[in-house]
Amino acid sequence: MERVTRLVSQRAVVIFSKSTCCMSHTIKTLFYDLGVNPTVHELDEEPRTGKEIEKALIRLGCNPSVPAVFIGGELVGGANEVMTLHLSGSLVPLLKQAGAIWL
Repeated sequence: MERVTRLVSQRAVVIFSKSTCCMSHTIKTLFYDLGVNPTVHELDEEPRTGKEIEKALIRLGCNPSVPAVFIGGELVGGANEVMTLHLSGSLVPLLKQAGAIWL
């Protein structure tokens, strides 16, 4: 849990993902299209820490564990939560507030 807290506090947008997850790919593409340069941790490509981080994400309430999106150090949630924010027009202001985009 401490590792996750440390990782998400270092950048405006952090995404925990798996390289084979289609929903993770969709969320990463959305952020790139919005002009965000998120820090992406591909858990299936981190053999020493990936499983540990995935367990911590589940303890934080991420179910499924990926994608898990943090904005401004706070857990936003998974694909459903991010898409809900985007469709309601709330995602871009949140990204601006966190300093992830400027326009």
